[in-house]
Amino acid sequence: MTEAILTINAGSSSIKFALFGRGEPLQPQAALRGEIDGIGAQPRLRAQDAGGAVLAERTFAELANLPAEAQHRRTLDFLVRWLDEHDEGWRIAAVGHRVVHGAERYAAPVLLAPADVEALAGLVPLAPLHQPHNIAGIRALSALMPDVPQVACFDTAFHMRQPELARRFALPRRLSEAGIKRYGFHGLSYEYIAGALPPHLGARAEGRVVVAHLGNGASMCAMQRRSSVATTMGFTALDGLMMGTRCGALDPGVLLHLMAFHRMDAEAISRLLYKESGLLGVSGLSQDMRTLLASPAPEAAEAVELFCYRIARELGSLVAALGGLDALVFTAGIGEHAAPVRARICGQAAWLGVQLDDDANARHAARISAAGSKVDVLVLPTNEEWMIARHAAALVS
Repeated sequence: MTEAILTINAGSSSIKFALFGRGEPLQPQAALRGEIDGIGAQPRLRAQDAGGAVLAERTFAELANLPAEAQHRRTLDFLVRWLDEHDEGWRIAAVGHRVVHGAERYAAPVLLAPADVEALAGLVPLAPLHQPHNIAGIRALSALMPDVPQVACFDTAFHMRQPELARRFALPRRLSEAGIKRYGFHGLSYEYIAGALPPHLGARAEGRVVVAHLGNGASMCAMQRRSSVATTMGFTALDGLMMGTRCGALDPGVLLHLMAFHRMDAEAISRLLYKESGLLGVSGLSQDMRTLLASPAPEAAEAVELFCYRIARELGSLVAALGGLDALVFTAGIGEHAAPVRARICGQAAWLGVQLDDDANARHAARISAAGSKVDVLVLPTNEEWMIARHAAALVS
């Protein structure tokens, strides 16, 4: 039997998973990875090995009429049994879970006890669209594998060392003391990129770096000495950049207007801001950047332009927090694969001394800045699952 670390990223409609052989050191290449999507409708599972060959593909038609929580549990049960029966004979030594919010209590990954799971459930009001599903995954795996350690890794933890000034809102102190402050997210991705910088930047890795995590969810992080100094997301994962279906930064007066004059309640506003806005809302077409870049529709072009404009504006804000810029790093789905988006952002950042190598950018090279650029511009794939696996392996070793 080969010992392995299983990673779980449980969302509202999908569960992403990966399996890492427990070696010394833990290799960043997953032995297998996959996804259970369609949860809430008709779940489907697909798993692939390290080379991309399909290992399992299954549609759970019999679960179509069950509640989403039951679908979570039943599909995870199938996954655990399938891993146990797989030809490689994996023995899962620990399960690492991505948890969106750790608040002030959790500044580092934790080996979960029942009290921790209850404490995380108490944080649902801080991340109502993400935290319940993270907890559902933890509870389901704990029940299915009661003797296997469960580890929680937090998207907020990387930002916990920010200066207190960067985390405050201009609200009465009683509200700040009640936990209403900037937390920041995508921390597992930023932690991975921070560790990947030295081979590409040398000593400049410790300098003034902005990382743009651009995917369906998008944010940016200003780093110095490879630690978070400021980030675009705040109290929730709605703040900052325009995203796939999320609005990003918004005048709070808009919410008051929607409540007073459009008679929208909290549920309707939540649906608008999380599910109906961003690239999808502006384009009226799609939340997928690939679809928008290929579309001749002017609304699609406007959505892309607004996405890039917002990033360029936030870049200026983060550079001000750093007092200058040594490197700009693109990562995540859009950041790693959308060359036209990177070109537009770098064009708007020319005032910072950014010069793009168009050929390198088109090839998605690791370094896409021109020889004379004052700012190094990199494209680095992120690996959140490996960070989760590393933390889980360290806590159970």
